[in-house]
Amino acid sequence: MGTSAPLFYGYVVLWINVIVMLLSMGLLAVALIHCLTQRGPAFQALGTLPKGAWAGILAVLLVLSGFLYNTLLITMIAIAVAMVYLLDVRPGLKDISDGKGFW
Repeated sequence: MGTSAPLFYGYVVLWINVIVMLLSMGLLAVALIHCLTQRGPAFQALGTLPKGAWAGILAVLLVLSGFLYNTLLITMIAIAVAMVYLLDVRPGLKDISDGKGFW
């Protein structure tokens, strides 16, 4: 009974890492696509990082979370950055564009 617990633990940790990695990659992909479809001057009017900086940060974290799915710290940072973009920057961009647009 004692020898099966480490094997079970390893599988649980692996699947949790994979699920969290897929979640973070999905959030990052949505945030990156939204960022790339917005106008650059809207970011300046909002007073946040420029469009290129947001796109670069999101793209790098998307690649890193795909390659380093065993590193939960990188994945959690990626989720935090995607949520900051989606919950803070995206509504500001929507307000600047008068709520019109695809998103």
